[in-house]
Amino acid sequence: MNLINKRNKNYTQIFELFTEDTWTKNSKNYNKNISLLFTGKKNEVFIDVKEDSVTYFIGLGKSDLQNFEFQQVAMKFSQSYKKNFQVVPTLILADFITEKQFEEFIKGLFLGTYNYPFEKNHAFWNEKFEFHFGNLSQKKLDNITARTEAICDGQTACQDWLNKPANLKKPEAINAYLKNLAKKNQLQYTSFNRKKCEELGLGAFLSVNQGSAYDASFTILEYKTTVKKAKTFGLVGKCVLFDTGGISIKASDNMHYMKSDMGGATAVIGALIYASKMQLPVNIVAILPITDNAVSENAYLPSDVISAYNGKTIEVLNTDAEGRMTLADGLSYLSKNYKTDVMIDLATLTGSSVRMFGDTCGAMFSNNEELKNLLIKTGDKTNQRLWNLPLWDIWMDDFKSDVADFKNISMKPLGDCIIAAKFLEQFIEGHSNWAHLDIAGVAFGNVGYAKDKAATGYGVQLLADLIENYH
Repeated sequence: MNLINKRNKNYTQIFELFTEDTWTKNSKNYNKNISLLFTGKKNEVFIDVKEDSVTYFIGLGKSDLQNFEFQQVAMKFSQSYKKNFQVVPTLILADFITEKQFEEFIKGLFLGTYNYPFEKNHAFWNEKFEFHFGNLSQKKLDNITARTEAICDGQTACQDWLNKPANLKKPEAINAYLKNLAKKNQLQYTSFNRKKCEELGLGAFLSVNQGSAYDASFTILEYKTTVKKAKTFGLVGKCVLFDTGGISIKASDNMHYMKSDMGGATAVIGALIYASKMQLPVNIVAILPITDNAVSENAYLPSDVISAYNGKTIEVLNTDAEGRMTLADGLSYLSKNYKTDVMIDLATLTGSSVRMFGDTCGAMFSNNEELKNLLIKTGDKTNQRLWNLPLWDIWMDDFKSDVADFKNISMKPLGDCIIAAKFLEQFIEGHSNWAHLDIAGVAFGNVGYAKDKAATGYGVQLLADLIENYH
């Protein structure tokens, strides 16, 4: 990726950006035919083909765009026209935008080249390709290059792993990837198999894994900075590689989408890639309880009572509430073995959150007002939005059990995302700065690069921005 500070060539490929206001002021300088067909409205594109050049007029809409909207417009433009772009020096004309707006636009252009499986073979990723933008110093452009490459590497890894068909993401495959990732990015890698998990007492996680034909992999990735007194983030990502629902089996019509049930883990992986590539002055402990939820003669059963890592017992009423079982052990293991300033878990957890918010935002729960507000602010900033829901103690009554400390679901047909969050709160071991993000409706859905539902990359930019700017 090459961003160059100069404008001294005869360009054969030009991207010109306009808001409606800037187009109104400048349209008289262009061919009348263009003025009749282009107005600067958001996502509007006009292509002016001449004998020696092609100019893409790109509409941004109103002049009060938020920064993330520049990324949105660029991504849509890139997805729509990526087959047309040539490996030639390309001029971007947008004298009126700020450095941050330009950075978001560049991110969108490159993220818009994504297709599954992702390979950097698009014109933009060619080492000979150059974007020329003369309004920023070369030092600033180099910084934008580094940040864009880091976020693209993180988000495309997130999307690729979520999009993989189930037969290509067995525990062995993702573990091989994570080992290689750790080696490339100077991360510490640890993985506990089924036998080790039994020794440690990770019973809630193992209950889900016991029906699987594949060994458990309770995996820990650690990123460490050399900066003293740096903040430490604890991240737990639900990593159910495929979810049949277990004995409480799901309906078959949409079960193929259950390859997406590792969306929390892929968001964590993407953020970890960004942090390590940017060498952020923080520490990160990421826990990924890797398994599938299968139907077999060994699968855990409704009415089983399971002992979790922290000693609490759980009565299983529904084996399709497996995510909270794996996260329970992930959270308690993290809390008991690491000192973290912030603890966040992410999961494609409940249909309840999907019915509540659709694909507009994730459901957020937190026991810390400052973290809650920061996550909402960061979600608005990155357009990976969150909405806060309550953690009132009154919900505890709904999952009390007669034969164990807790039931893994409520029998009431309402508020399951809240029940799940309240359940998970029982395993954070008193951590005072925790948030749970239910991203079931936003991690996988309608996207511009695929005909069917596919990975959105949700969570990577949210976590990356939060970690980078946390004080």
